[in-house]
Amino acid sequence: MRRSLSVLRYVWAAPTTALGLLLVLSGLWRAQARVVEGVLEAHGPVLAWLLAHLTRVPCGAAAFGHVVIARDRRSLEETRAHERVHVRQCETWGPLFVPAYLTASLWAVCHGRNFYFDNRFEVEAFQTGSSRHGAQSAVASEDTPGVRG
Repeated sequence: MRRSLSVLRYVWAAPTTALGLLLVLSGLWRAQARVVEGVLEAHGPVLAWLLAHLTRVPCGAAAFGHVVIARDRRSLEETRAHERVHVRQCETWGPLFVPAYLTASLWAVCHGRNFYFDNRFEVEAFQTGSSRHGAQSAVASEDTPGVRG
């Protein structure tokens, strides 16, 4: 029964995980990837560039279902607890996670709040995970010289 529930969580989160896998595939050049606690973690120069240019806030990592992409290995380690909260959120919301996340950001903005820091999913991740998600330390790390988050 426990194994069946685990499989169901992966299946339910699969659409968002597929998006993460596409990002990893696009950034495979000089990237490193490994599975940690059932989550594919990847980092490399292309993924660092994607995070720096496709997000509205400087961040060290981002979760897409059971995939976490990061600027570098250090960012993965520093944001692991925070990103695992997002993995669990995606397991709960499944294919509705991305629309729900975007709706939470829109709701925050419509109420005069910050789209990122006041997003209910981020609030939970900041409270549960011990990381500030790299948002306050958007400096280049030793692993990716010249790349700013």
